[in-house]
Amino acid sequence: MSDNARTLALMGVGLAVPTLLVLMWMGTAKTSLAESKGAASGVAIAQASDDTYCTPALKQILRRVAGACGLLQEGGRGCKPGDAKNVAAMNGDDFNALFLPLKHRVKIIQFDAEQTVLDDGATSTIEKAWADQQGASFFFVVARASPDGAADKNQALSQARAEAVLGHLTTKFQDPDLKNEVGLLWLGEEYAQLSGDFCDWQRSRVGGECTAKEVNRSAFVAWIDCAI
Repeated sequence: MSDNARTLALMGVGLAVPTLLVLMWMGTAKTSLAESKGAASGVAIAQASDDTYCTPALKQILRRVAGACGLLQEGGRGCKPGDAKNVAAMNGDDFNALFLPLKHRVKIIQFDAEQTVLDDGATSTIEKAWADQQGASFFFVVARASPDGAADKNQALSQARAEAVLGHLTTKFQDPDLKNEVGLLWLGEEYAQLSGDFCDWQRSRVGGECTAKEVNRSAFVAWIDCAI
């Protein structure tokens, strides 16, 4: 090979190396861009899913309940039935329907008639519900009583059931932020009674008879992961 040919060959290699490096860098950049677009797409999909789940009507009721129950500012530790009616500004069936999208998150904590004591199934179910936070901000406890006995007694009964759930969470987890995360709503027998259809939801008692009376001797608990 002549000196001129050898020189030209070396120049070609010298030019090829940086060109190859540039092409490799461009390929990496395209891959990174595609990955970032994929990530962005994932966020968009998650947001769309959130929008489907967290309807404007659901966000409105959650915001009102959270405010009335002292979660959005300094306030009380819970809401009684009269407050719930004013806060929800809707009838009981409408109120319950708003929580239907939460079926996969809600766990129903059942109690014996006229009782407020948590059994083993109730405590373990509460702990499972608490562990299912998934980045959510508010944990709601909505307690009820079946329509047996006097209304004022059932209101006190449902309040004690809600507070029993809060008491277990406080004792079990010793979480300093818990007071800002847990909202109690006690409905007694006066508002938003559940139908027997809710027996198909996740309950702390599996098997045995379940009617509207059994399912209303309860507190249902769930994290709310809507941005309200």
